[in-house]
Amino acid sequence: MSLYMVIENFRNRDAVPVYRRFRDRGRLAPVGLSYVSSWVNEKLDRCYQLMETEDRALLDQWIANWSDIVDFEVYPVISSKEAADKIGPRL
Repeated sequence: MSLYMVIENFRNRDAVPVYRRFRDRGRLAPVGLSYVSSWVNEKLDRCYQLMETEDRALLDQWIANWSDIVDFEVYPVISSKEAADKIGPRL
C-alpha cells in the first residue's frame, strides 16, 4: 500500500460546496482507495488528506468526482519511521 498526502484547495476559498457534497454523497472514493485522516486549516479553504491505495489511478478517479469545486495537489509520502529506516544507522 502507498500513502498519499492530498492537498485540497477549495475553489473560491469556499468550503460550503465541498461540505454539502460530502454531506449529500459521501467521500465518493472508489473501492480500493482508503481515507486515513484529514485536517482542515482555520480559514476553511484548504484540506490536507492522507489517502492509501495500491493503485495510484484510483486517486485520479476520486479527484475527478471533486475537480469542479476543488484543486488538488498529490504527494506520495512515507512515515517518519520508514524515512529513518531508509537513512539507516549513522556510521
